[in-house]
Amino acid sequence: MFLFATIPWYSWVAWFVVLALLIGLNEVGRRWRPAAWVLFIALPIVLTIFVWPATAGEGSSTGTWFHWVKVYSALAGVLGFMALRYYPKLQRNKWALAFPPAILALNILEACIRDFEVGAMGADGMVDGVYMVSGSWNYMNGIAGLINLITICGWTGIIISRDKSKDMVWPDMLWFWIIAYDLWNFAYVYNCVGDHAFYAGAALLISCTIPAFFIKKGAWLQHRASTLALWMMFTMAVPGFVTDSRFAVEASHDPVALFTVSFIALVFNVGVLVYQIRTILAKKLNPLRDELYRDHPAYQEVYAANVVVPESFEARETRKPMAMS
Repeated sequence: MFLFATIPWYSWVAWFVVLALLIGLNEVGRRWRPAAWVLFIALPIVLTIFVWPATAGEGSSTGTWFHWVKVYSALAGVLGFMALRYYPKLQRNKWALAFPPAILALNILEACIRDFEVGAMGADGMVDGVYMVSGSWNYMNGIAGLINLITICGWTGIIISRDKSKDMVWPDMLWFWIIAYDLWNFAYVYNCVGDHAFYAGAALLISCTIPAFFIKKGAWLQHRASTLALWMMFTMAVPGFVTDSRFAVEASHDPVALFTVSFIALVFNVGVLVYQIRTILAKKLNPLRDELYRDHPAYQEVYAANVVVPESFEARETRKPMAMS
């Protein structure tokens, strides 16, 4: 195959099992608060003390600074979002609402740094237990990631859903930004940990995109944090699953494939940036303060389904912003 070496049938079965488990566990943690405490507080404590020091030590495919930072930043995101969801005082605090875009930007920046780091190697070979091919694609995708970061918008409009699950909903984070993120992040995984990309790239990204489009719309970041934390905890505990097990699928490491996925990610993210700039200029908006897509049907659908008290878009437009507290 173009992107990967041969993919046997049992690896496809494992792929769908991983996808189903990530979606299922995300739903369990989303709907039942005690389950979230077990998955994202108790379990990481146990793994940190008794498992990861042995399985994710130096020399393993997950024994790098990036993997350790990634697992804890993903968990920090989940716990921070839980605090926003379950404590009303935080929901009314604009500084607290800055946490979701901040942790998202941090996670994107971590990956961009890694892409540039791999690009600067200037050679091919095994690094930290993973085979890497360095090239222009690393720089292209690092730039795509930075563009994705600066096009994060509308965080002041984050709301908590009115249903029992109390989801953190971000109406201004629309489908085109999510797809741009998915393309960039897949390219990052493919560039920097290519032999993990079949699962950590494709399955992991789809596991948060499906619920964002079909199960709980508007809550993509919440889905992303939970599925990423679940996957990172698993791969830190069982790193051989994606590298040494019979289910492992190797990337092709073809420079043409590497260039192609990074080029697509860069082009799509540039497109989102151009569209966002046009929207800002046409509507005379401040991207650091305003929501940009309030007149978009997808925004209106998400907002109408999740506001606690029905409110017209005209009323929201004229409502004075809350003072920082």
